[in-house]
Amino acid sequence: MSRIVLKAGREKSLQRRHPWVFSGAVECVEGNPASGDTVEVRSSQGGFLAWAAYSPESQISARVWDWREGVRIDAEFFGNRLRRAIGRREQLRGAGTRQAARLVNGEADGLPGVVIDCFADWIVLQLSSAGAWRWRDEIARFTAEASGVSNVFERSDADVLALEGLTPRVERLFGAELPASIVIEENGLVFEVDPKHGHKTGFYLDQRDNRALLRTLSNGHEVLDCFCYTGGFAVNALAGGAARVTAIDSSSDAIATARRNLQNNGLQEERAELMEGDVFALLRKFRDQGRKFDVIVLDPPKFAPTAAHAEKAARAYKDINLWALKLLRTEGSLFTFSCSGGVHRELFQKIVAGAATDAGVDVRVLQHLGAAPDHTVALSFPEGEYLKGLLCQAA
Repeated sequence: MSRIVLKAGREKSLQRRHPWVFSGAVECVEGNPASGDTVEVRSSQGGFLAWAAYSPESQISARVWDWREGVRIDAEFFGNRLRRAIGRREQLRGAGTRQAARLVNGEADGLPGVVIDCFADWIVLQLSSAGAWRWRDEIARFTAEASGVSNVFERSDADVLALEGLTPRVERLFGAELPASIVIEENGLVFEVDPKHGHKTGFYLDQRDNRALLRTLSNGHEVLDCFCYTGGFAVNALAGGAARVTAIDSSSDAIATARRNLQNNGLQEERAELMEGDVFALLRKFRDQGRKFDVIVLDPPKFAPTAAHAEKAARAYKDINLWALKLLRTEGSLFTFSCSGGVHRELFQKIVAGAATDAGVDVRVLQHLGAAPDHTVALSFPEGEYLKGLLCQAA
């Protein structure tokens, strides 16, 4: 069995159950493991620390599968892990998650680099690590068996694949041919999902509860939905009785899908203004026009994939929050989010506070927001809490 031996003193993070071994912590690699192979991780004194998947091209040299020396990392290991992960979701699944839910959330489920979403009769698999790729067939097969969903599509094309030395794969693994779109129901509303071409696995399941919250706060209000994608927040706002919704996205395809989602839910299109354009530019234009809104949603794309990008991302987050606060009516509500792993929750709140100061607006935080419960986070892996949000009110 090949093994990774750590430098002296570099075993502490593993002893705290953090599942990543960075290349700078590695003293040597014994044997000749291939990408994705299971290796032992041992301390400089030779003590066993973990079983992990080896990734020779990544700065993360290994990702931990298990901490117990007596465990075998084989097909049945993945079967057990997947059955437990999916079983936990069954306990969470209520009416809002009946047709669409995250079944596996990477490190939080002991499966680094494995994200699995279920959309109606389809499983969408997203693999982003060398170890996950090594066990692709077993992961797909056991997920289908445990979930009872026989159609499995792989959507492994995230940017991080290049860091692992992996080539993107977007293809049917087994089952029926993927349709152009899948229709799901979420909290009584229906949405089109495109796992092949859409963002992430096709739909932002992590925002489910935040969309439902917006729905309860929209009645009679004028709502601005920025970076609206396929209209998840906009549809919920209109379903909640919003007087008018303005929704912006830079993608014409996303805007077209958002329009269909309005139609499919029987919502009055005359109460919706769907705009293709740059959010930063349009926020400034609205300011110049003197427009005001009662509720604003800021759900931008990932500005900082790692901590190294945090400074540049902070400027972008501050800009959009500054312009939004200038457009918010007194006593209005701001839903503002960051999905950047490189921006932690405390930093994000500091950025929004700075934007409020520059906008000359007093703002109170009504609620801290995050991902829906099926996007579980391991306490030993705080990086898994990528989605941070605030519900604020302008005084």
